[in-house]
Amino acid sequence: MDLNALKDAVINGDLKGCTILTEVAIQAGHPPEKIMNEALVPGMDVVGEKFRCNEVYVPEVLVAARAMKKSLAMLKPLLIQTGAKPVGVAVAGTVKGDLHDIGKNLVCMMWEGAGFEVVDLGVDVSPDKFVQGVKDTGAQIVGISTLLTTTMLNMRGVIQALERAQLREKVKVLVGGAPVTQTFATEIGADGYGESAAVAVEKAKELLGIA
Repeated sequence: MDLNALKDAVINGDLKGCTILTEVAIQAGHPPEKIMNEALVPGMDVVGEKFRCNEVYVPEVLVAARAMKKSLAMLKPLLIQTGAKPVGVAVAGTVKGDLHDIGKNLVCMMWEGAGFEVVDLGVDVSPDKFVQGVKDTGAQIVGISTLLTTTMLNMRGVIQALERAQLREKVKVLVGGAPVTQTFATEIGADGYGESAAVAVEKAKELLGIA
């Protein structure tokens, strides 16, 4: 079976197609890592590139990401059996005081599509919960999101908490959200700023030295 059909189903956000084609690929004997690396990841790469070039918008990306997640859910048990390792582990959350989650959810889905294991801490996440998330997972990436100018400074609180816990040197911190800028990210000591979900994927790979 040619895996390009599954890649196209991801790009088109075809949930039913992804489900059927993933099952067909598994039954055809394709290793789960191959299905992921030759269909799901490249499919989400195309979606990310289109998003960055304004050829598609958030609703289309969410639909594609959901379709990809359906395939991924089918592959996960098989990936665990084969001992396949994720390209990296990330924890993500929206800062304390902010309940917005669309941007954060999008980044989590895109990271999963790029082969990361992602732990979503949710919204209104305290600095201590971010620290605990890193301790529990051994994450190399911490993604912090906010949509409100009033909660932006809470991002600095997360970085300071990681410093106090002596974890700051072990993780790369990526920040993003509508009011966030590269200047602000630099000021609070973040390692990177993702202006969109697609850029957040690129930055995470870059920070971990993943081609």
